Amino acid sequence: MALNWKSFIPNFLKEIFRSLKHKKRQAELLNQQQSGQGLTKDELKQSLLNAGILPGDHIMVHASLSKMGFIEGGADTAVDVLKEAVGTRGIVLMPTSPIARLQLDYVSDNPLFDVLNTPSAMGKISEVFRTSDGVVRSYHPTEPVAAWGAKAYEYIKDHTTKNTPYHWDSPYGKLIQHGGKILYIGVTLDNAGTHLHTLEDALDVGVQVYYSKEFKLPVCDYEGNEMIVATKVHNPEYSKKRRCDELLPMFLREGVYREVYIGKAKTLVFDAKKMFDVMVTAFTDRGITMYNPEGTR
Repeated sequence: MALNWKSFIPNFLKEIFRSLKHKKRQAELLNQQQSGQGLTKDELKQSLLNAGILPGDHIMVHASLSKMGFIEGGADTAVDVLKEAVGTRGIVLMPTSPIARLQLDYVSDNPLFDVLNTPSAMGKISEVFRTSDGVVRSYHPTEPVAAWGAKAYEYIKDHTTKNTPYHWDSPYGKLIQHGGKILYIGVTLDNAGTHLHTLEDALDVGVQVYYSKEFKLPVCDYEGNEMIVATKVHNPEYSKKRRCDELLPMFLREGVYREVYIGKAKTLVFDAKKMFDVMVTAFTDRGITMYNPEGTR
């Protein structure tokens, strides 16, 4: 089995590398702004239309604002355009997890998750989206999802009914059931592959995906009342062994996604149901998972 070389890099070196990349990216964005190469709202709308996003679509969005290039109005424009693209009959979803590190490290501090005030650690667009008009957020303390649209509440209301975040009645599972789309804008499965976990919640993949202990975490709801939500978190031993992007050739071969550009960001547009169906078949027939992309049989 191939090793994930990134797991051997010391954390302090990763932080230095991230800081250098961020500074370089900010300089590029400033240059685009000053040279008039930025995206207008109308151009961003056209990019989404070219990506096949239509009125009435249900979409889950993972996005890197900086990878999209300079946008007039920044994240606010991006959020407005996403809503306008699907319209009030559609649904926009975004993961808004407060966790920017390993889940186990985070929950070990017994943090209070405040659905209204705990910020998203999933990037600027997700944070602007969760605080924008008409958006509701699920109560899950480690993997909350924000939703907008006429049936937004239907997507989030059952997220805490089971003790894992990616179950069939979670927003991730419901997107599959509704035949929705997943947009990876400037990111890939390696850093935004939450829908890969729906397989692990649906089937025993033969790996101890979750840490042995269940955590009971405090959650503050929309009325300011505190409740306790039970959840499992990922086993860090196996989190470090994920090789998510190595599944991309299989997904491409099976017609699960296509590549487009939204702004300057390479974007993968996935069919959520087809993604799940291909994962189930690949695992059942060949033992393929994100931990064994080449299969075990």
